[in-house]
Amino acid sequence: MKFEQIKQLDHEHVMNTYGRYDACIVSGKGATCVDVNGKKYIDFTSGIGVNSLGFADPDWVKAVSEQAGKLAHISNLFYTTPGLEVADTLCKKTGYSRVLFGNSGAEANEGAIKTARKYSFDKYGPGRATILTLVNSFHGRTVTTLAATGQDVFHNYFFPFTEGFKHAPAGDMAAVKAADDGSLCAVMVEFVQGEGGVIPLEETFVKRLAEWCKEKDILLIADEVQTGIGRTGKLLASQHFDILPDITTLAKGLGGGLPIGAFMVTDKLKDVMGASSHGTTFGMNPIVCAGANVVLKKVANDKFLKEVIMKGEKIRACLSLCPEVEDITGLGLMIGIKLRTKKSADVVKACLAKGLLVLTAKEKVRLLPPLTISDKELSEGIRILWDVLNQP
Repeated sequence: MKFEQIKQLDHEHVMNTYGRYDACIVSGKGATCVDVNGKKYIDFTSGIGVNSLGFADPDWVKAVSEQAGKLAHISNLFYTTPGLEVADTLCKKTGYSRVLFGNSGAEANEGAIKTARKYSFDKYGPGRATILTLVNSFHGRTVTTLAATGQDVFHNYFFPFTEGFKHAPAGDMAAVKAADDGSLCAVMVEFVQGEGGVIPLEETFVKRLAEWCKEKDILLIADEVQTGIGRTGKLLASQHFDILPDITTLAKGLGGGLPIGAFMVTDKLKDVMGASSHGTTFGMNPIVCAGANVVLKKVANDKFLKEVIMKGEKIRACLSLCPEVEDITGLGLMIGIKLRTKKSADVVKACLAKGLLVLTAKEKVRLLPPLTISDKELSEGIRILWDVLNQP
């Protein structure tokens, strides 16, 4: 099928909610993919942080394929082993006590919200259910996670939104404390605000926030949907700050290319969610979890994570010398590039034409390469981006 036919089918039968790039990708290997016309691209997007091991990692493909040939689905009414292995590894590597699986980041955040509210209800009774999030945050596209998102642009059309959310500026402990009128049960943060412009939180703020939440018995929820599973050079971004939030949510890179969500809780919350308090038909799916096990085996070790940091440092070192680059933000292989004169959307389009896939985050160019990207692919991608940024 020709590309124009593909686009026509999409326009006719798929709801037009995505601003698609002008390419149809059909295959890939490592950090290189190929479109329907045979054109090759270096991928600096990893499917918006999903393809943590790149395209078609052989161990991942083998595990997923073998599991598909044995058991694709049976439901959580029965025990299955792949998800138990993921849960065991996550708990042992992070210090959390228990995990509950879903299918997306929004679902993981919904589960975290429910857990926080139930913990507070069980301990303090009704009237203590408000969750504070940060201005410029992004937590999902369900009606509830849109309400949690601290960006006014998302608070349109879908009224009424779920009640019980407040927002405070990132880095402003005075505003956080002022929001506590006795109704707060949790504070939810991203350690790097990805969709908000790849903006890391300040270490001092994070540590003060964690201490204050502990003192007040207000749960700290870490939304690590994009920052988790090695993206920042640590298995969890919270490890950069030497803290263990009460709840951490995961998705994207955990599945390595298949849909998964999860939230992890500390020991004090391990029994909050009991029978029928939460659930999902597809969560803990054996095929997805078989892939997640491969991801964790590769990512959850110090040598691999040090390489992630080194790759991020290489990108920063090269692009910081580019005259068009005003600033570079982020952690590890989660990078935001603030430009002096060019528009990020124009850079994305020009990079696509030259064989490089990049993203935007508000006014910035956003880079989320596969964690396994080779030095050759990394160097070629940087070269293309450099050329685009220096075009008149």
